Amino acid sequence: MTCLPAKVEKRLGLVIDLDTCVGCQACVTACKGWNDQGAGLSDQDPYGADPSGTFLNRVHSYQVRPEDGPAQVVNFPRSCLHCENAPCVTVCPTGASYKRAEDGIVLVNPDTCIGCGLCAWACPYGAREMDAVQGVMKKCTLCVDRIYNDNLPEEDRIPACVRTCPTGARHFGDLSDPDSAVSRLVEARGGYELMPDLGTKPVNRYLPPRKKGAAAAPALEPLAATGIAGWLDRLLGKI
Repeated sequence: MTCLPAKVEKRLGLVIDLDTCVGCQACVTACKGWNDQGAGLSDQDPYGADPSGTFLNRVHSYQVRPEDGPAQVVNFPRSCLHCENAPCVTVCPTGASYKRAEDGIVLVNPDTCIGCGLCAWACPYGAREMDAVQGVMKKCTLCVDRIYNDNLPEEDRIPACVRTCPTGARHFGDLSDPDSAVSRLVEARGGYELMPDLGTKPVNRYLPPRKKGAAAAPALEPLAATGIAGWLDRLLGKI
């Protein structure tokens, strides 16, 4: 089995605001477009009656009824959470799945991936997809080929999904730095990790939806612990 690095220098990840995500799918399109280069992400019968394909980011929409308020739609983006204790890495028999020590990003080496699917079975978040044509596993890379690319303008050195989001619902940064913009945002809004009881320690965080008609964010913090956040945790395990 492959061992995780004892310590990572950074914990790069996403903070996703469920209050401002409108489910427009712009992040899905941008992710597909950026990663559909080189080997790309295959599609099957894209214009036919039963299209399918490989996506690294998906957005699910659910109607939720809080205990003390009207029903509301929650748009829930889902991609790799770059867990600190990534089970997909530990089960990989060839070492194709690995976690980088320098920034904590979880990646797959397509040259050593044998397409066995064990990592997909091990991931509790459903964040991995087998490319039906290439026979290897694909997943979110946090656009590692963008964020370190000096040939791009500085404002573009962020994941494609973050750069494209029209409502500013997606944020990118170092969650190991308590003074980073993403860490301050998580602290201010009561950001939470998905299914913490599993011990995977996902790096990505979600900011809870606000109750409709609420006047201020602090009054919404209990919702993150007892309301929609808990509901989404349970639901995600069934996706």
